[in-house]
Amino acid sequence: MKAFFEAIQSLFVDFLFIPHDALRTLELKGYWGWWGANIINWVAIIICGYYLVYWCKQLTIHQKNNEENQDTTAHSFLK
Repeated sequence: MKAFFEAIQSLFVDFLFIPHDALRTLELKGYWGWWGANIINWVAIIICGYYLVYWCKQLTIHQKNNEENQDTTAHSFLK
């Protein structure tokens, strides 16, 4: 079982956290590194914000057309 948890640790530390480590080292390189790391974060925030607004607009469109099923018995397990 110990090998299983060490494999999970290796997966995250050695492979999946590589982008985060790159951002951390970029930020510590000085003034321009800090701006570069924060620009990447702000671009991600702007993209997420855009799609959140798009999703909310689509919800209102479907609600105005009465296409949204808000019945509590819409699923068989809720009956």
